Amino acid sequence: MLYQQLLEELNSLADENYRNFHRKLLKNDSLNLIGVRIPALRKIAKRLKGYEAEVMTFPDDYYEVTFIKLTVISYLKYDEFIKYIDKCVRLINNWATCDCFAPKCVVGNEDAFLRYIFKYAVIDAEFYQRFALTSLLHFYIKEKYLETIFRLVEEAKTDYYYVHMGAAWLIAEVLVKFYDIGVEFLKKGTLDKKTHNKSIQKATESYRLSVEQKYKLKGMKK
Repeated sequence: MLYQQLLEELNSLADENYRNFHRKLLKNDSLNLIGVRIPALRKIAKRLKGYEAEVMTFPDDYYEVTFIKLTVISYLKYDEFIKYIDKCVRLINNWATCDCFAPKCVVGNEDAFLRYIFKYAVIDAEFYQRFALTSLLHFYIKEKYLETIFRLVEEAKTDYYYVHMGAAWLIAEVLVKFYDIGVEFLKKGTLDKKTHNKSIQKATESYRLSVEQKYKLKGMKK
């Protein structure tokens, strides 16, 4: 599929109301949106499996094109996926693209992929760090990785809004799945106040915690 053909298809699927709605959610006026819903973008990406090298040459003039590029790469097997990972992460410039870029090939390769998470977690750039945190959220909330999660959250640059929110979301999920361990981590007081409190807020919004657990967490706010 040539780039121009892709644009023609995307424009044929455009929904102006959705474009306006999604633009407000993204909170990034620099993005050019056509207004195509995510299920349609994923369907196009599946058709482009096998054409990864060509797709990665397409310009990133539109949010939807970048989304498709990352989705196509996310369908690759791990050894092939890794060849593109740095190029993909460099393209991420908004929370939606970041959070949806969750390649399933990481499953079963968590230990190997940690080197990339460590790499991106220390780069002083909002969406590199956000991607490191959301990757932990998608694939690493297991007891063996909790100390790694806690260390990377403590080191995250939460002055960046989307890093702050990613860190809070990650700790909230730890609290839901490993409540006692998560509570002990919060008791250390190593998170900045806003991330500490946002983690508690997001955890207490979950239906997976009991009333008693939520009550205890609310009492731990700074």
